[in-house]
Amino acid sequence: MGVGLALGLVGASSLLGKKLKNKIKDSPYECGMAPQGSAEERFSVKFYLVAMLFILFDIEAVFLYPWVVVYKDLGMIAFVEMAIFVILILSGFFYIWKKGVLDWSQISRIQRK
Repeated sequence: MGVGLALGLVGASSLLGKKLKNKIKDSPYECGMAPQGSAEERFSVKFYLVAMLFILFDIEAVFLYPWVVVYKDLGMIAFVEMAIFVILILSGFFYIWKKGVLDWSQISRIQRK
């Protein structure tokens, strides 16, 4: 019944709807501004690196939340284990920071030196 209703509504709109075609209606909408550049531009590799790092640190937060909820029941051993986990994650963060992965400027660190 749901598929029939969906097909019926799409069919009715294509039969009853206006069929005016012009250059403005066929152009892509970009917040009311005229489109600039090509749609086939390549993204910088840094974009993907930052996306992967975001996922990594998001997963860290997923592991921290349940630990915080039951912190009082776990005791000191769990605190030490989580401190080691946080130190490892932070050392990775400072490593990528020092390598310049988070630097979005046009000039890379190698060219500046």
